[in-house]
Amino acid sequence: MKLKKQPVLNVGIMAETRVEFVLETGYHQGPTQFQQGEYSVELKKGKMILQGTDILIISEEQIVLNPVFKTNAFLLKGVTIGIGFHWEKKEHQRFTGGIRFIPENGKVRVINTVHLEDYLKSVISSEMSATSSPELLKAHAVISRSWLLAQLEKSKKVAALGEKYTTSQISDDEIVRWYDREDHTLYDVCADDHCQRYQGITKIISGQAAMAVEATTGEVLTAGDDICDTRFSKCCGGISENFENVWEPEPKSYLTAVTDHKPLGSPPSKNLTLEKEAEKWILGSPDVFCNTTDTTVLAQVLPDFDRETRDFFRWQVTYGQEELSALVKTRSGIDFGEIVKLEPLQRGFSGRILRLKITGTRRTMIVGKELEIRKWLSASHLYSSAFVVSYDDMHGGIPGKIILRGAGWGHGAGLCQIGAAVMGEKGYSYDQILAHYFKNAQLTKLYK
Repeated sequence: MKLKKQPVLNVGIMAETRVEFVLETGYHQGPTQFQQGEYSVELKKGKMILQGTDILIISEEQIVLNPVFKTNAFLLKGVTIGIGFHWEKKEHQRFTGGIRFIPENGKVRVINTVHLEDYLKSVISSEMSATSSPELLKAHAVISRSWLLAQLEKSKKVAALGEKYTTSQISDDEIVRWYDREDHTLYDVCADDHCQRYQGITKIISGQAAMAVEATTGEVLTAGDDICDTRFSKCCGGISENFENVWEPEPKSYLTAVTDHKPLGSPPSKNLTLEKEAEKWILGSPDVFCNTTDTTVLAQVLPDFDRETRDFFRWQVTYGQEELSALVKTRSGIDFGEIVKLEPLQRGFSGRILRLKITGTRRTMIVGKELEIRKWLSASHLYSSAFVVSYDDMHGGIPGKIILRGAGWGHGAGLCQIGAAVMGEKGYSYDQILAHYFKNAQLTKLYK
């Protein structure tokens, strides 16, 4: 990908049957001027209807509002954040840039058009605390920029091939799914954790975040001629994961497992694909960067609503039989009956389970990959699929209690946010942080 200047992004913010918003400054659609004030857009009989105090626009295709000036802002009411996660909630959010409204599956989709570097300033402010170390913020700016540009390039390739992107492998006794951003066809990225957490200017863009983005303007990680499809998660648990074990089965030379300690970028210190080794690792407390309880460091990475989750490096969840069997039935759509056994069949390099055999009194099924496992075993998302299972209160071979003891938070591939925060505090530079988590990648400046 060759760029002379930063691209403009289309960011999907929300989709509702009725959208209410406030223009804080002047906007226009061609010659039609929109003054400050409250507006709404709703879908009726396949047509979008935009209404304001003295304006009415009806369209079947799209409604586009452009700012009179680059800094003009608007407020969207009732935006859902943390979709599907335990912190899901609605809030009003402010954005700069343009607004597009398009019909999508019986709802009005709101899209924010914004320059990439402005988008990044918001993402870094949303994902990280203003108290984060400058080197951590710069590292995050580079991987967020790299990931985004790699997704745009991937979307072009998928569209050019004219093929539907495969995200599952299903047979009578096995369901394997992985989740990526290829389901976004009407815009480039979404504003939630599915892509990158983007909240416009809802929160004050921190000076530190803005400086980190500006200091790394146009910088990306590359492998050969390709921009790296960089990834990150909250906490790897001590060893990171390979790309192909989380998403499509296409290995990336720069997204391979590393142990989260010195020497930097070292391969896994333990073979966690072996069940006994994985169990010892998960039940232990290895000396790695992300094994920290330092509240100052954690505050750099975890916003207030994330800090409600304290046990992330090593955690435990206990289910009663009735609770787990009902949960798995609801989440999977399959009636297993009572859950007899959860058996790991395959683990990745981080200890995350890639294929889990669920044996019930009525049905037995294998499920993968890691996120699908987490979805089936939690009302929102289990912290990770790196867990070991024990049973208690046995009656006739059926456990009354099922205990999951786990490691890490998230998929574990690429940069470990908590580990990187610790590295920043220890004085590592952003290029050292990047070299640690993304072996075989080079830092490249695409545009100024």
